[in-house]
Amino acid sequence: MDKEQQQKPLDEQTATSNAEEKNKEDTQNNNQAKAEESNKEKEISPEEKISELEDKLARTFAEMENQRRRFEKEKEDAFEYGGSSFAREALNLIDNLERSKQVLENDEKLKDTDALKKILEHLEIINKDLISIFTKNNIKPIDCLNKKLDPNFHQAMMEIEDDQKEPGTIVQEIQKGFMIKDRLLRPSLVGVSKKTETKNEDLTENKENKENN
Repeated sequence: MDKEQQQKPLDEQTATSNAEEKNKEDTQNNNQAKAEESNKEKEISPEEKISELEDKLARTFAEMENQRRRFEKEKEDAFEYGGSSFAREALNLIDNLERSKQVLENDEKLKDTDALKKILEHLEIINKDLISIFTKNNIKPIDCLNKKLDPNFHQAMMEIEDDQKEPGTIVQEIQKGFMIKDRLLRPSLVGVSKKTETKNEDLTENKENKENN
């Protein structure tokens, strides 16, 4: 009788442990079933897959078209403006010719001599030939004198007092600027007009006198 009473609690403990394991197993099975169900719900239908693939293809084709256009633009620019660096360097020839003319014209020994006139004539012919060659290759000088300063084409290097011109008018060309087709190859270096300071001061004084009177 004592043995039966001792074994009964052990049987109850075993039964309890088995029940807990079963509950745990059932819980795992339920969780797995829910996960499978959730995955099934997340599965994309064939129509949706086709639609997604069509969207990806459309995006790919659009990107390819954009790349093709960029390549065509770069190729066109290389053809149209590929010689810009060479042309910019070649402009030094025109600059050097202009400097040479100025040096010769300022030489006191050569002033008013036939030799000077002949040299200047030859230099002018060379200059015109160079300009003609540049023009044939769509490189043209910028006409700037007596025009308003435009930062897109001109670079002001100095201000010159001139009451005959509107302030900001180009009155001196220091270095000729050039365009290559519709692009700026180099800006014109210029001097622009400004009102004389003495007159401005006189106008201010007259205005103040009038106000005081």
